[in-house]
Amino acid sequence: MARPELTEHLPTGALGKHHWIEPLNDGTHVLIRPLEPQDREREFAFIKHLSPQSRRLRFLATINEPSESMLDQLMDVDCCRRMAYVGLSMDQGKLIETGVARYAALADSSQCESAVVVADSWQRKGLGTLLMKHLINTARLNGFTEMLSIDSEANSGMHRLANKLGFVRRQDPLDATQVIHRLNLC
Repeated sequence: MARPELTEHLPTGALGKHHWIEPLNDGTHVLIRPLEPQDREREFAFIKHLSPQSRRLRFLATINEPSESMLDQLMDVDCCRRMAYVGLSMDQGKLIETGVARYAALADSSQCESAVVVADSWQRKGLGTLLMKHLINTARLNGFTEMLSIDSEANSGMHRLANKLGFVRRQDPLDATQVIHRLNLC
């Protein structure tokens, strides 16, 4: 049963086959759904409010906030070659983004590259796992045979998550500070 505080601000009929209300490890419920164009400001605020370390681990660079061109790229979702799922919760009557997982097809390939980030205060509650499971399932349904993620060697949280989901980790041959996690989707 959908929790009313998560669904009362959604358009009628918004909870469909691609929207889920899911419990986290601590019993908190989140709405998981595809990223939509109207989430642009929410995505900007989410990234801006990540800790500097979380932003650096997610983007493999130091940024304070996303530029317009970066935001354009992050919002470019077609639900097949480029997909993103957001985790949303209620805070003072407003839906806020608590996490996002996304993939993008690699050129002329049946591989896709993925990334996931969870708001600092929502980490270690199982949200990243839930977002990635939906993302992996969608990648399989869209015909991808392999998912990869390029991550900082220092990102122990991502290493744990990738291992839990069945990814295999290898050192990045082009950058000793990075690793590549690969998941066979067949």
